[in-house]
Amino acid sequence: MGLKKKVLSVSLSSLMALGAVTTVSIPASAVGNGPSAGNGAIQTSILHTYESLVDYLKTQDAKQAAMELEVIGQTVKGRDIYMAKYMSNPSNPTILFLTQQHGNEQLTTEGALEFIKHLGTGKMKGVLDNVNVLIIPMLNADGAMGDVDFSLDDYLADGDRHLTRYNANYVDLNREHDKPTSKMQPEAKALHENVLQKYDIDYLIDLHHQGTLSETEGELVSGSILYPTSSNVKPEVLEGSKKLGSVVYNSIEPTGWGHLGKYDGGSGNNIGRNGIAVSYDISTLLFEMRGMSDHYIKSYAIGQKSNGYLIKQTITTLDATVRAISDGSIDTADTSFWDTLPTQNNRQSEESDE
Repeated sequence: MGLKKKVLSVSLSSLMALGAVTTVSIPASAVGNGPSAGNGAIQTSILHTYESLVDYLKTQDAKQAAMELEVIGQTVKGRDIYMAKYMSNPSNPTILFLTQQHGNEQLTTEGALEFIKHLGTGKMKGVLDNVNVLIIPMLNADGAMGDVDFSLDDYLADGDRHLTRYNANYVDLNREHDKPTSKMQPEAKALHENVLQKYDIDYLIDLHHQGTLSETEGELVSGSILYPTSSNVKPEVLEGSKKLGSVVYNSIEPTGWGHLGKYDGGSGNNIGRNGIAVSYDISTLLFEMRGMSDHYIKSYAIGQKSNGYLIKQTITTLDATVRAISDGSIDTADTSFWDTLPTQNNRQSEESDE
């Protein structure tokens, strides 16, 4: 790899000083319940814009010799879709982290960006020698920027923009995964043709957000997880997915601030964790974090007081899975917890979020 041009750092001071997230003190009341039911104001101004995300990625690319930045395609509105690549050896097992298929689910993106910076530090010394990591930190940039061809006037967030689940054509990208690529929306087509069909991927974590009122045994969850539930998934792929879930569960549940449930999701192959597992034999895991960055339903959106622990939950997830694949401990992960993990329910009716 040749020498990279130096890129001026973008100021992140207005973006929650994300570099401090990994050491932030998480209040005890953050366990499942939040910090609180209200969680403060719903703000978008503290989140990365598409433009500041691109600047951030280019800055990290200039700093990190192991990182390569690839444009995998464009959105409906012509925005480049970026992927951060850490490919030390093509024969290594490979994991893909995918965020913001739904544009209003951005705290996972904030965590993924912080993890990209983390990958360039001494804390990850030797880890990347034995695992390849692919990170798509914002698949649906048009929805994230509110640059869509339908009204968002009834959305709740304060700030410079609204964020919506759908792409610019009012299509849910996580319902595209059983179509021929020629029939897919541009974002999903780019994912399939230029990532899933191009790289030999073993594991995928599809990072989402759900509403704020999901619970198990009377306690609100900080997130929920689920393996592929299509009847067409091969047994060995399903087993790998359950092992991936085991690593995530055992990294989050003991923290004191995390509480996970089993997601109650559909079995259709149009859903990412199902269709990708069936089509490519990739072990997939859905992780639904608590609360969305914007919505028109009040109980779905989460206020900024909860940002810290939800971003930390993302970073912890990514770090634990990369390490488990690198050192091979994922191969012996105990999947029996799935037999007793309670399926979440909702304190009031919510739509399917994944």
